[in-house]
Amino acid sequence: MQFTLEATSGKARAATIQTAHSTIKTPVFMPVGTIGSVKSLDANDVLNILGAEIILANTYHMYLRPGDKTVAKMGKLHNFTKYPKSFLTDSGGFQAFSLSDISKPKSDGIEFRSHIDGSKHFFTPKGVIDIQTNLGSDIMMILDDLVALPATQERIKVSIERTTAWAQESIDYFRSQQAKGICVDQNIFAIIQGGTDKAFRTKSATELCAMDFDGFAIGGLSVGESNSEMYSTVEHTTQYMPEDKPRYLMGVGTPEDLIENIEHGVDMFDCVMPTRNARNGTLFTSFGRMNIKAAKYKEDEGPIDPECECLTCKTYSRAYVNHLFRAKELTYFRLATIHNLHYYLNLMKQVRAAILEDRFAEFKTEFYRKRT
Repeated sequence: MQFTLEATSGKARAATIQTAHSTIKTPVFMPVGTIGSVKSLDANDVLNILGAEIILANTYHMYLRPGDKTVAKMGKLHNFTKYPKSFLTDSGGFQAFSLSDISKPKSDGIEFRSHIDGSKHFFTPKGVIDIQTNLGSDIMMILDDLVALPATQERIKVSIERTTAWAQESIDYFRSQQAKGICVDQNIFAIIQGGTDKAFRTKSATELCAMDFDGFAIGGLSVGESNSEMYSTVEHTTQYMPEDKPRYLMGVGTPEDLIENIEHGVDMFDCVMPTRNARNGTLFTSFGRMNIKAAKYKEDEGPIDPECECLTCKTYSRAYVNHLFRAKELTYFRLATIHNLHYYLNLMKQVRAAILEDRFAEFKTEFYRKRT
């Protein structure tokens, strides 16, 4: 991986990440393709209609079904899904934590029960690297010990101690595998933990960023804390992260969350929000959120967002999209998802242009002005 920091505007950053499969311009939002598919879209939609250079797939889900070894036999994620650009895979720790009836973090890994058939499994730092090696992702995430908030000081302390120990085990194993000619085109990111406690975040970031990772993520946020606590925690944490490596905020969030955290120096984001909200009738626009199922749109001839250039807005009216939603027509899910993801991806392009021209503060002011 090659990371090139091109410009800053305040603390906001514009950079380029070069992987074996694509050139990623940051700030970047990564559409979530949990099981190797962005819900309701195919590879052509993601690649040619949306132009996404990187998407996220989930290690937990791909491991359980169809199985990472099956994916490897089918030519790994890129050939299996026919999406030729970059993949980031998370470690699966969050899903083991959130979906399992018996998720039990231990000193050497996470024990969990499959949400599909109830079978028992155990994720270890080395094991999730082996799984992600089979998946062939361009960026793999290490196993970390995630804690839901609020949590006790003692539980957070255990979390960062485990995460640091697992990170050391992960990086040593990953580099040894590369020395053997395995996963040579793959990269590995560590995940900083610590809740909203600044002292714990400092300790976690300092310890992890001293290790030989290709990039660093901020995890354990958007799990119950307030927005102000999230923003404050990110602002504090990024100062301890290297300037010459990517910074990734996991599982965040709203358009406002992206703008606020870009201001604090974050480069990469992912979240199910644009796809999930699309399916539920909430569309993101330059003037805020729109509830497309509302009766007032039944005979509205205008596009979802007059400023949007997506396939849906250029082709169809609010009235038609409203009709599709009310009729529970499957076409609705594709058109709404294309719109929401286009909005997110285009917002990142606009932010990047503003950073390159050193006018991020002005862009942020205008962004909020339109939404009032």
